[in-house]
Amino acid sequence: MPDTRWLDDEEQRAWRSYLTSCRLVFDRIERQLQQDAGLPHAYYEILVRLSEAPGHAMRMSKLATSAMSSRSRLSHAVARLEESGWVRRRPCPDDRRGAVAELTDEGLAHLEAIAPGHVETVRGAMFDVLSPEQLRALHDISDTLVANLADAPVWPASEDRYDDAE
Repeated sequence: MPDTRWLDDEEQRAWRSYLTSCRLVFDRIERQLQQDAGLPHAYYEILVRLSEAPGHAMRMSKLATSAMSSRSRLSHAVARLEESGWVRRRPCPDDRRGAVAELTDEGLAHLEAIAPGHVETVRGAMFDVLSPEQLRALHDISDTLVANLADAPVWPASEDRYDDAE
């Protein structure tokens, strides 16, 4: 059994600082969306991804991958968004097994109404306190981590076509 590569003091401090910052940022974002829109961040993310997709529609399987969600969790979220009238599901035109999630006009209007508050929260939680150099470093570090951890591209949504094969 190989020896454990324990974190040194600097790595430990960086790890704990990173975890704390992520939790605080996500908590702030989640609270703002719940308070202002009655919407969890995961649902907001679905609306955003659909708004950026060609025709405001994506195949459910691609949406799940893009949103880093399981298909069952995404299906539940889309069902809730359908109840609100913000998303509708329709059969995939070239595959009877597949389904497409489509942002409705009401969903787009709702997203446009709640986006400014969300952007202000993100800006206040992160970008307003970072220098341009820190922002570039954050972007570079984040891209490196995503490249290391993601099995498939997860962003941007505009590259996710609903008519791709599953």
